[in-house]
Amino acid sequence: MTISSPSNFGSVFLNYRGDQLRYGFVSHLIDAFERYGIMFFIDKHEQRGKDLTNLFVRMKESKIALVIFSSRYAESSWCMDELVNIKKRAEKGKLEVIPIFYKVRAKDVRAQAGKFGDKFWALAKVSSGDQIKKWKDALECISNKMGLSLRDKSSEADFIKGIVKEVERVRTATVRGGAQSHHCIKFIPNKRIKISKKFPEDEAKSVEIAHMNFSNATGEEEPSQEVLVLNHDFVK
Repeated sequence: MTISSPSNFGSVFLNYRGDQLRYGFVSHLIDAFERYGIMFFIDKHEQRGKDLTNLFVRMKESKIALVIFSSRYAESSWCMDELVNIKKRAEKGKLEVIPIFYKVRAKDVRAQAGKFGDKFWALAKVSSGDQIKKWKDALECISNKMGLSLRDKSSEADFIKGIVKEVERVRTATVRGGAQSHHCIKFIPNKRIKISKKFPEDEAKSVEIAHMNFSNATGEEEPSQEVLVLNHDFVK
């Protein structure tokens, strides 16, 4: 197994629920990464009392984070704390994030609903209010990003090929232009966002309205939504 060393800057950081995916989906994914020469860091000590400090150091050495949302993801405070830090680094433009929806609906992750939500709220009952707010913000932020979804009866082999292709695409873009900072903006279904007149015309290229259709893990298209996207050249 290839584990990134301190000198391996630019590797991929995997955030996932180990007890559920480590010996199945994730093992096949890292095998593909090894075959394609993609360096990665995978935490083998999830929820084993290890200090998170070293883990966050590894995160800082990574340029891409794969966040693999699954039905049991939100039962782990370890996963949730990692996600909060991933969000922080993404907003600072230091990390590109690719959300993976493994047999869960993107909108259930966003709203903490369904089976995913059941696990989250069970964890929330034994957590502090401040923790819960940070977790909810991180879930909404990261699940709002364009990602990849696996349906219940889809080919995992083909899905993994798609992930490898997306990682390669993002890695190439990052090398060319560096990571961009993306501030989390809530989606507003069925409402048009008007650009304020205060934006100078010569900076219009930094502001765009993206009209996007999202597919959840069951293959259903979620309602068409518009979102205001501001890149790092504009947002200070």
